[in-house]
Order: sequence, then C-alpha cells, then structure tokens
Amino acid sequence: MKHLQTFQVFPDIPEKLAFLETLSRNIWWCWQYHGVELFRRIDPRLWSWSGRNPILFLTYIPQKRLEELSKDTSFLSHLQRVQKDYERMVLPNPPAPSPEREGGDSPLRFGEGLGEGLIAYFSMEFGIHESIPIYGGGLGILAGDHLKAASDMKIPLIGIGLLYRGGYFRQFLDQDGWQQEEYPETDIYHLPLERAKDRQDNDIKVSIDGPDGKVHAVVWRLMVGCIPLYLLDTNIAENSPEAREITARLYAGEQKIRVYQEILLGVGGMRALDAMGIHPAVCHLNEGHSAFSSIERLYQIMTAHHVNLKTALEIIPRTTVFTTHTPVAAGNEEFHPGLMRPFLKPLAERLNISVEEILSWGQSPGAGPDAPVSMFVLGSRMSQYCNGVSKLHGKVSRQLWSHIWRDLPENEVPITHITNGVHIPSWLSHEMALLFDRYIGPEWCLHPSQPDNDERIDHIYDEELWRAHVMNRSRLIRTCRKMMIQQYKRRNAPKDILRDAELALDQDVLTIAFARRFATYKRAYLLLQDPDRLEAILTSKTHPVQFVFAGKAHPRDNEGKDLIRRLIHFARRANIRHRMVFIEDYDIHLARHLVHGADVWLNTPRRPLEACGTSGMKAAINGVLNVSVLDGWWCEGYSDKRGWRIGNGEEYTDPAYQDAVESQALYNVLENEVIPCFYDRKNGDIPMRWLMMMKESMKMAMRIFCSHRMVAEYYSRFYQPAKTRMTELVSQHAQEAVELAAQLERLRSLWKYIRIEEPIRENDGHFRVGESFRVMTTVNLGEIRPDEVDVELYYGILKSVDALSLGHCERMDMLQAHGNGEYLYSCNISCNVSGRYGFTARVIPRGDDRIRFAPGGFITWA
Repeated sequence: MKHLQTFQVFPDIPEKLAFLETLSRNIWWCWQYHGVELFRRIDPRLWSWSGRNPILFLTYIPQKRLEELSKDTSFLSHLQRVQKDYERMVLPNPPAPSPEREGGDSPLRFGEGLGEGLIAYFSMEFGIHESIPIYGGGLGILAGDHLKAASDMKIPLIGIGLLYRGGYFRQFLDQDGWQQEEYPETDIYHLPLERAKDRQDNDIKVSIDGPDGKVHAVVWRLMVGCIPLYLLDTNIAENSPEAREITARLYAGEQKIRVYQEILLGVGGMRALDAMGIHPAVCHLNEGHSAFSSIERLYQIMTAHHVNLKTALEIIPRTTVFTTHTPVAAGNEEFHPGLMRPFLKPLAERLNISVEEILSWGQSPGAGPDAPVSMFVLGSRMSQYCNGVSKLHGKVSRQLWSHIWRDLPENEVPITHITNGVHIPSWLSHEMALLFDRYIGPEWCLHPSQPDNDERIDHIYDEELWRAHVMNRSRLIRTCRKMMIQQYKRRNAPKDILRDAELALDQDVLTIAFARRFATYKRAYLLLQDPDRLEAILTSKTHPVQFVFAGKAHPRDNEGKDLIRRLIHFARRANIRHRMVFIEDYDIHLARHLVHGADVWLNTPRRPLEACGTSGMKAAINGVLNVSVLDGWWCEGYSDKRGWRIGNGEEYTDPAYQDAVESQALYNVLENEVIPCFYDRKNGDIPMRWLMMMKESMKMAMRIFCSHRMVAEYYSRFYQPAKTRMTELVSQHAQEAVELAAQLERLRSLWKYIRIEEPIRENDGHFRVGESFRVMTTVNLGEIRPDEVDVELYYGILKSVDALSLGHCERMDMLQAHGNGEYLYSCNISCNVSGRYGFTARVIPRGDDRIRFAPGGFITWA
C-alpha cells in the first residue's frame, strides 16, 4: 500500500496527572529513582513488559486505572514531589534565550535555556536508557553519562548523534551456545522524540553528498534533562533504499556505509546545528567517528567570520576537544583514500582546495598519498585538546601515536588524560540511594564529589548497608532466573531444564559477575585455564562461589563468539550448572542489576589494552568489590582496602605465558583472599572486614570516579579555555587568527634554516648533589627573531644511549647576538638527584600549545 496517512492515539490523561505525559517526554526521569518508582507503581508488571518505556507504558494503562490514580492522594503526593524536582533541576531558572529560538518571539520550551558559549558533543552512540537503543557498549554509556552530568550541572552543552532504527543487535544463543544476532526495528513513535525546528519553526532537514548522490536526513530532538540531544535519521521517503539504510544499524560492517555514517554525523551534524542557528563555541569529538565535523566547521567559520582557510585552520583546533577511547587497532578506524575521495570531493570544492589536501589531514606526517586515512590522525590534527580516558591510557596513547609527533620525546606528545567517571544516580540501586539520602542528604546526587561525603558514608550502620546489599543480590538472582527461563523457552528446552533454571544460583553464596564485551583481549577464558581448579572453587561445601556472565561479541568476531560457547559448555557440567550462568542480551537493564547485586566485579583484560573500563566504577559505588588486572581505571582506583589486584601491573611480550601466569594469580587471589574475606563471619555475624571494604569502595567511586568530576574537569581544562579562545580569535575581524596564520606561514618558510650546535658545559668531570654547572649553545635562527622561539636545554636520566627517561626542559637565556642571525644561549643545571644524566638542546616556536606541538610541526634539535 502506498501513500498511507498516519495518526496516533494517546491516552486521555486526567488533568491532575498531566505531568506524567511531560515527564515521559524527557528522559530525565530515568536517573531519578523517585521518577522511576512513580511510573512503576502504576502497574509493576506492565512497566516491566513495556521495557520501562513510559510512552509505550502509558498507552496501555486502562482509563479506569488513570481515573483511580487521579484520586489517589498518596500517588498525587509522589507525583508533586517529582514535579517539583523536575521544575528545579530541568526548567531554566531564570528563563534564558534558547539557541533554537534566538531572536524569535516563540515561547521558550522546557530544557532549551542553554545560554551562550555552547559546547557541541559529537558521539556515534549514546547509552542513556535501555528503552532508547542507540548504543552498543562502553563508549555510548560514557556519552550518555556525560550528557546526564552536564544536565545536573547546567553545563551549556548539546549532543549530536544518529538515530538508528535497528540499533545494536539483540543477542540470542543457539542450542550449542553460539551467538545469534537480531536487529528488531525501533518504533520511533514510542521514543521521547520531537522534530527539531529552525528559527521559523519549520522541520529541519539536511543533506550530505556521497558517491551515489545526495543523502537527506531529518533531525530529531531528545531531551536529556536540560540537555538537547539531536539525532540525524536517513530513513525517509526522499532517500533511495540504500541511503535509508545508512542509519539502520550502529557500526555497520560495510566500509562504505561506515564512511556515510561518519560523514553524516560530522558534516550533517554541523549542518543541522547551523540550520537551527546554533554555532557552538567548542566542539567535543567523542572518538574519531565524528572527526569530519571539523571539515564542515571550517567552512562555517570561513563563511560566518569572512576569513580564509588558513585563518580558519588556526581557529578550529584551538576550539576543539578530541577524546580517544581505545588503544586497540580495531577501534581506531582507517579508510582507504580511494574510498574517501568521492565523499571528500564536494567538501574540497566548498573549501576551494584539493581532495588530496583534505586526505593529508588524516594521514601520518610523511606518509604517501595512498596511505590510509586515520580518523585518529584527522581528529587530533584538528584538536588542540586531546586526551585519553585514564592515566595509563594517556601514557599508552602517547606511545601509540608518537609517530605523528615524530620529533617530540614521547612524554611530550600532546595527549593528556581525563579519567572517565560514571553518572552515579543512574547506576546506584534504589536501596543504596535511600541510604545516601538519609546519611549524606537529599542533594548528594548533585554534588557527589564533596569531600565530607566520605565521613558520612562511614556513618552508615553496617547492618543497614549489609541488608541493602543482600536485597540487591536477591533481586539480581531473581532477575537471572527469570531471564534464564525466558532463554530456555526460546530454545524449546525440556521441562527439567526449565525447572533447573528456576533453582539456578543461591541467595547466600558469594556472587561474582563478569559482564562486558566479549573481545579476546578482555580474556573471559582466563577462568577456564584450569577447569578442575575452577570447579573446586564453585562446588566447595563450606565456601561456595557462583558466577554470572553476560556480554556480546561483535557479529564478525568469531573468536569472541567461541569464548561464549566455551563458557556455556563448561557451565553445563552437572555439578556446577546451578553455580554458573550466562545471561543473554546484555544491556543497560541487565547491567544495572549486575552492578547492584554482585559481590565481586571481575575484570581480566590484557594490560594495557583496557583504556578505562567504567563498569567496575558502577559496581564500586554500590559497594561491589573489584578484582581486576591493574589496567585502565583500576591502576588509579586500586587499594588493598577496597579490592584486589591480579598480578602487579606487569606487561608481557608472550601472551600465552601472560595468560598462564595471570590465571594462576586469579585463582590464588580468589582462594586465598576474596573467598575467605567474604565468609569471615564470627558467630554467624555479618562480614565486618568485607563491609569496611565496601564503604571504602563506595567512597572512592563517589569522590574520584563520578561523571560530575569528569565533566567539571573537561569544563575547567578544555571547554572554558577553548570558549575563551573562540571569543579572542574571532573578535576584531579575527585579527589574532589572521596573525597566527601569517606566523605559521612564516615559520614554515624559514624554520628549515635554523641550526643549533651541540651544547657545551663549562665544567667537565663528575658532580655532586647540590652542585650546578652552566651549559651554552650557539643557535643560528636565520631570519627568525629570538622573540619568536624558545631555546631549551633538554635533560634527564639516561634510558639508553640515545634516549632519556622523563626528560625535563630548562629555558635558555640569550647572552649575545653575534650577527647574521647567530646567538649565544646559556642556562644553569642544578644537580638535585644522583644518577647518570644526558642532555641536549633544541629550538621550538614560542606560542600556545597548538604552535609548539602541532603534528609534524616545528622542532630543531642540536
């Protein structure tokens, strides 16, 4: 049938309950436990059946039930409390002009008061709630938590992503335990979406150019508290069937579709913002998928401020933040130039440059024209502010990408780190939230990192904390049993298997959770290295243990799928099948139950491939204790007062040997430390040492690893300076940016003539701690002036014949000008610590970090 006309029928909600409809249209409710409970209490079974989707849920509430609720004083009191919190935390106060309505007369709609100096946060996926399936894993969950924290903190930020009709896949296992994938289509009319409007209140539609012609996309808006998230969607009638598939699935397998998605996210996302009259002061690229946004932004800067490309290229990097999330090669995308050229040709024509020049922005310095285009290289080249997501990941990233800054020492590669955090209200159990309300105060969720929260957590009665945790564990086990029965019914399992599922797991047994993406570097197989020893741990008569596994393998990762199959086969052993389960279709809903109810969160990545690993943080805030390899965030979080480590942070060249060593270390820590601690209960009392560790774990997560701390750090270190620079660079007809572009051209033409001689020290011989000596060098700067450069002595402890460990810089002073561009420089070195040192000298440009440390930039060594 063609030309169907559509309409939708909504429930007739009584006036006293009208706020329910408002609440259902803003995903803010999902991190307010009173908001979640408001919906759930209407009809708990229907709430669960609807997938905890309030829009779908409300359409199935009988009119009679709605009339009853409109007269229920208890329910109305609950509703009024949630409404007051919503008005206080979401609505602008006082109302600020909306970026969509700037200069217009239209009334301000809720959540639009974002003020000036907007930050645009681009991400390929956003994990906000299980009812909005536009996420695949940790990257998306992190992005969702970023938006939620920004809403709590009233940060002027907006999100840009894609609306996937099929989302990420649903996972099912066949009889042999092999993963199967399904992509059910999402009904967007059951999501809290509305069409984004321009300043004339027209629906927005944008286009991008591809090898097959124009692709059109509509723009939807989803409110995350007071933060708007804009999602582009190509599933519209104007597009060809192939173009409609661009936003069908997250992380499509075909390379051409992946390029389309990333062009749509970056270029289309910037065009959508422009159509709404939104011109962000700062762009934050959450991973390299959105790096093409900088190319479109160049054109917008050139047009808006009447500057040329060279000037725009000085503005964009100084106002762009780029976060890299993984050191794993598969996560750092590269595309062949032949695939990219048809996509980049229209962008090159708009910028009046060659396609080859744009390609070179994504290629490593010195690479040939056919070198792959790296989204990391493009993202980092267009960003002055570049960071990894943990301290160790920052170090690993500097090693991994040092070839881009080939003349810089590794420790000076301009990739810093901001350790990830989790949005605590989203991941804290209801029972724990009630304890926090009582002992910390009802406003704790807005200020989780306050120092005095530590002392207040210590004041929680041990019995209350343990009772809350036991309730969480019981709920997890009930949920696992329910989901296992559903799994077996789908496979048409016999009745005896269904009866076994009803008895799986035990309410009083130490419960260990392993839930994450089933990539091989996560090493889910580490537990299976010694099956007999694992079986003995599981079946102990006095100190039994049970495991809950969950996680998806990438559809094309057969090794990951085989890991799942091996676990399933092991768990089918007759004497352990009640002690080890695998729950299908890992999503936010299941993750929430696991981080609430497990006793131990197990993490076994191959160091240093885990960039951060935020699931352990979510567990920690609920008092779950971590047992982990010292990788990612656990390098910063570990203390023997709040968890256990597997190994001592070693890195091995032989993976098989590493697995053998660390599997034994895992068994040892479980048998000798974790299990005895859990079952150490004098006179049958509660486990006091375990409870002390739970409190330490909760304090750590709240103080250090919450998303409010993370977003505050992004704001102070990156967003605020970048916003300031934007104002400075575009003021007075972009005068400073023009001067920076001219200076860059000058350096490019003259830098090659700089020469610096080997530095000479005044005194030979050995030195004692406390002594100092002078070092001098002669520099020929050619036509470059001394005030345009810094001459530095670079010194440190010798690591090898030609390498220093943790080098330090000492600025040298000019002593004499010899004429013809030649100058004498000197400085003093203080001998503070004994050891074998080396030193040399270098010349670098004077200016901000963008000039000093630009990829393939300017540095001359003696």
